Amino acid sequence: MEMEILGMNFSCVLSSVSAGNIPAKDCLLPLISKLLGYCIVAASTTVKLPQIFKILKHNSIRGLSLAGFELEVVGYTIALSYCLHKGVPFSAYGELVFLLIQALVLVGIIYSYSQPIGAKIWMRALLYCAVAPTILAGRIDPVLFEALYASQHAIFFIARVPQIWENFKNKSTGELSFITCFMNFAGSLVRVFTSIQENAPTSMILGSLLGIATNGTIMCQILVYQKSQAKKEKKVQ
Repeated sequence: MEMEILGMNFSCVLSSVSAGNIPAKDCLLPLISKLLGYCIVAASTTVKLPQIFKILKHNSIRGLSLAGFELEVVGYTIALSYCLHKGVPFSAYGELVFLLIQALVLVGIIYSYSQPIGAKIWMRALLYCAVAPTILAGRIDPVLFEALYASQHAIFFIARVPQIWENFKNKSTGELSFITCFMNFAGSLVRVFTSIQENAPTSMILGSLLGIATNGTIMCQILVYQKSQAKKEKKVQ
């Protein structure tokens, strides 16, 4: 009896369990991968909300790297368009839809707290609005499309570098949200497993590994610098 829901085939597992057997690895791992993939997609609907709420709560963007958040938007746009037009299973990339929407909202909020907005910021925003629809529609040369996708991993890496440097320079992580950073780290960790199971391109796996390294670094900075700040405040008291 076939039982398939959202591309997840439960038949093999149910047959093994009903027969009193432990499902085989080849039967269980693809199902776990799909389930984890959809869990990431579900979690991605809220991943940047803690960061947004923290900014709004404190009315501050102290310590946040605008360039880093702008580059995130560019990276999400390229990655999403590539997955959409290459037929990658939704469970392997669905979080990009929600991450892009939230990243755009987040950049908009940072802009609103960056008054007055300079000409360079306006130019970057207008350039994105002009180019993004073409990329998302897949109306670009296939060779260029592949090159863009290959570059998006470098974009995500470079997007984290200004923030890591800003944290190191200030010995503080400002208004960065630990919850958001942790969810980014956990998502990259799980995505390595799901990408392997879904036979995703090697570049997608590499991108997730870079995500683990950079998000893990920022997470450690938050823990170290917040602990250091707490000690200083305790001494002052």
